[in-house]
Amino acid sequence: MPVYLSAQGRLADYQRSEALKTKLKDKVYNAPSQVNWTASGKRCWYLIQTARGKEFVIIEPQKKSRQSAFDHEQLAKKLSEATGKKIDPFQLPFTIITFEKDDQAFDFVAECFTWQYSPGSGTIHKKAPVLADQPDRRLGGISATGQTEKPVFSPDSNSTAYIKNHNLYVRSEKTKQERQLSFDGSAGDYYAGTIQWSPDSKKLLTSKIRPNTPHLIYFVRSSPQDQLQPKLENREYLKPGDALPVSRPQLFLVEEGKQIPVDDALFTQQYRLTLLEWRKDSRAFTFEYNQRGHQVYRVLEVNAATGAVRPLVEEQSKTFIEYTYKHYRHDVADGKEMIWTSERDGWNHLYLIDCATGKVKKQLTKGDWVVRNVVQVDEANRTVLFAGSGKNVGQDPYFTQYYKVNFDGTGLTALTSDNANHTATFSPDFLTFIDSYSRVDMPPITVLRSAIDGSVLMELEKADISEWQKSGWQAPDVFTAKARDGKTDIWGIIIRPTNFDPAKKYPVIENIYAGPHSSFTPKAFMTNNRSMHELAELGFIVVQLDGMGTSNRSKAFHDVCWKNLKDAGLPDRILWMQAAAQKYAYMDISRVGVYGTSAGGQSAAGAVLFHPEFYKVAVSSCGCHDNRMDKMWWNEQWMGYPVGPQYAECSNVTNAYRLQGNLLLMVGEVDDNVDPASTMQVADALIKANKDFDLVVLPGVGHSSGGEYGERKRRDFFVKHLLGVDPPAWTKNP
Repeated sequence: MPVYLSAQGRLADYQRSEALKTKLKDKVYNAPSQVNWTASGKRCWYLIQTARGKEFVIIEPQKKSRQSAFDHEQLAKKLSEATGKKIDPFQLPFTIITFEKDDQAFDFVAECFTWQYSPGSGTIHKKAPVLADQPDRRLGGISATGQTEKPVFSPDSNSTAYIKNHNLYVRSEKTKQERQLSFDGSAGDYYAGTIQWSPDSKKLLTSKIRPNTPHLIYFVRSSPQDQLQPKLENREYLKPGDALPVSRPQLFLVEEGKQIPVDDALFTQQYRLTLLEWRKDSRAFTFEYNQRGHQVYRVLEVNAATGAVRPLVEEQSKTFIEYTYKHYRHDVADGKEMIWTSERDGWNHLYLIDCATGKVKKQLTKGDWVVRNVVQVDEANRTVLFAGSGKNVGQDPYFTQYYKVNFDGTGLTALTSDNANHTATFSPDFLTFIDSYSRVDMPPITVLRSAIDGSVLMELEKADISEWQKSGWQAPDVFTAKARDGKTDIWGIIIRPTNFDPAKKYPVIENIYAGPHSSFTPKAFMTNNRSMHELAELGFIVVQLDGMGTSNRSKAFHDVCWKNLKDAGLPDRILWMQAAAQKYAYMDISRVGVYGTSAGGQSAAGAVLFHPEFYKVAVSSCGCHDNRMDKMWWNEQWMGYPVGPQYAECSNVTNAYRLQGNLLLMVGEVDDNVDPASTMQVADALIKANKDFDLVVLPGVGHSSGGEYGERKRRDFFVKHLLGVDPPAWTKNP
């Protein structure tokens, strides 16, 4: 019979967890982080960790050569002399290099300056100081005004267009004569400064904007670094149901000084208009219309002579159209045809559209699998290069593989097929690519392949994980079980501690993120994602999986989230863990915890509210607990518009009274991604319901899981409530 552990969550376990962090960090050798091609396309470079440290490697595909990118010791010496600081040649203070056009010299940023180094001559010189980037606080840019008076020159350089007093003007560069083209602009209905000349310099395109009232959220920064007194801050932040600006394309014939009316019948209920672009021959312009509620999406073309509007593509859905992460469009031959992605047959696939008729000429890909993204459309050879997943029977359906297909749907060619998750970086000429592939239980292998047939041209790297194995690291187990429909496979991973004993019983903790915008369970080797292993060291089994309602499977699989974010795939997750416990007796599913951040914070809290019979303990960080309180673009996409009763039904605030287990809420006081008031409203509802819970507010912290402090609080909470052990005092912790 299995026995219960008597020494979980003790000081020695914390110390072993902390030691594991050090033992694993930077100990996966010869696994490229990111592959980068030079501008010439003749070389690519990447950075690897070796036993010596970090090393830059150069690949020359034509020569089939692999070599060090430069003399690390020479560069370190030169940089040390220039800065007066000791530089370790294998811990250089930069990770990115940018080659010049001739591939002979490269730039890098170190010590607040940009430098240039020439490996051949060994010379180094300082180029310019580096300015800090300013954060973009627009949260998707929905309410960006588009107001500017910056002039826009015509392609023939004879004229300039600009906005003045909310109206459109043009000026001759020869005579400096100014002409006013519009007369109806005002502060409440103005012409935008996003002006586009037609390629023939005869027409102008802009938009007329009727602005909305901004929605501001407020924060008190209690502990600012530059003063004693707190600061009141705000951000512009639209929420579900808020009014949106209205944008209407405006067309002008410059020589005639005439405005051509554009009928707005096909884009009146807009969420947003995007991608206003002229055809190269100036005959028309196109734009994309996303209807509020995300159930209608159109690509529209406007005749530049008449202003007539016609749809080139129209998508409709009874649930939602996934416009954010599955959208792809490429206009072929200046708009004669279009490559388009759609889920209209229930799976995300490629289509060839005849733009003259708006009808599908050919469905290029088909079947119970999905196109993940398009890499390149080759108009000359009429082929599409793309990534897909789920096509290879017997493999994890989330594994990314790469393919080519002809415009007529023939010649589908797999460029990768190994049973692993592939990441490809193609050369600028798309003749070769670097392929790094791995699984959670298989370290990365990196090769150079032909982009014509996928054949391996050169083996580059095979990752070395011997140091991880010496530490006692346990490779995650991949496990599948049936979803609530009894048919669909749910895929997840199981992580065990280094001192794992299959004869003992371990509480189970789920790392949850159920945002419908993607899938989240790691598929590649977890080189830099070790926190779940560290948590397991305290005496837990840690799991992660993707339930129904997440993306990258069928449309039906995804639609489970529609107006129902409280579902979070939790019924599938429970069935998966129950099936895993039947196979692995060491999993004690009478003691299950869950934690997550952001949308995962909402799901973690929702797990103990809506499924208290299974989930006993939850740690919820910066959760969007009520979707009416969170950002518009994300929540209306899944919860629908207008705001209806489904929002309250899914709210952790409305349902806070259901709490039976143990809940820890964490939130940063200046979180401008998810309004921190959302967490405080859950706390308020719990207090009113006389519920016991824990709350950690992090001063000066934005959208975060809490950093090291938050990690310690999370681990202690699980130790206390799942193991029944008082965590060691922090003064004794490592």
